[in-house]
Amino acid sequence: MRALCGAIMAAGAFIGLGLTAIGIGMRYQIVRDDQGHYTPLEWQRLDPALLVIIVLLVLAALTGIGVAFLGLMYHHHRRHHEMLAHTHGNAGTAPASPQVRV
Repeated sequence: MRALCGAIMAAGAFIGLGLTAIGIGMRYQIVRDDQGHYTPLEWQRLDPALLVIIVLLVLAALTGIGVAFLGLMYHHHRRHHEMLAHTHGNAGTAPASPQVRV
């Protein structure tokens, strides 16, 4: 479940980054020099709101990827211990009270 939640977080952040890229392209498509050539856009010339959105979405994407990988690592770790318990004949839990046979 952790891995799925992390993957959903990362996917949402990547969709947001794509939409932000479209928004930046539409916003700055008219930036040209005196001869009519497109000039490279520097990070310092972007709107502060767009910079905040980009930074937050990148952080969300990194967080989502991290949660997904850590969730998968934890999942495989637990399954490994379950397999070890199964192959050694140990169910991994002890009964709550000893069973007495009459």
